[in-house]
Amino acid sequence: MSERVAVASTDGKFVNEHFGRAKQFLIFELHENGYQFIELRQNQPSCHVESPDESAHLQTVKLLADCKAVLVARIGPAAEQYLVQHGIKPLIIADFINEALQQVREQI
Repeated sequence: MSERVAVASTDGKFVNEHFGRAKQFLIFELHENGYQFIELRQNQPSCHVESPDESAHLQTVKLLADCKAVLVARIGPAAEQYLVQHGIKPLIIADFINEALQQVREQI
């Protein structure tokens, strides 16, 4: 069985990005024996200086629709609830991507 997860990262090494500020997500496929990088998806950040934009949250949810979870350094409560309502599990894990993916693989 395999599942896709998205990772919010600015450098491709560490889960270090806030969900609403993420300009990109790295997509990984988790397998029984490990994980594989699939692709990099560009994103329009959903948090703006004035206030979060719900339509932007929807665009990000659509971008990640094939993912079971998203790994982030931080996430606001509204965005977290929005993801959960759309079947995507937000996980706050500020760690190296390889370590975070191992943790998630054991949970899923």
